[in-house]
Amino acid sequence: MFLFFAFTAQAQLAITVLPAKLTGQKAIVSLAITNNMADAVNSARAVCFLLDDQGKMVGQSTKWVIGGTKDQPPLKPKTGTTFNFVITIPQPWVTTNLTPKISFSRVVLDSGKVADVVRDIRVTDP
Repeated sequence: MFLFFAFTAQAQLAITVLPAKLTGQKAIVSLAITNNMADAVNSARAVCFLLDDQGKMVGQSTKWVIGGTKDQPPLKPKTGTTFNFVITIPQPWVTTNLTPKISFSRVVLDSGKVADVVRDIRVTDP
């Protein structure tokens, strides 16, 4: 039974979310992405919500973090990459204590199969 859990824990797209860095009216949220699946990931679309210290959303951005266009290569198995969300807000920052929350809406594998974003994606904070 432990072998089953060890195998399924590694069969994931692992995302590490780094704290938001503030510069002017922009926040940069970096993602470290590692493909632990057997298939390459052709494309992955995610949304980044930026929350203040009271849990209120102060900004968001939706992007293809892997692939999505013919100019973007797929993420091969057992490799990693990084992606930076840049979120601009119109008003000055009220707080610098911002928390990024990442949610994936679509992940397409090289086989053409669509991954289960609940089961196959693991998002962690550093």
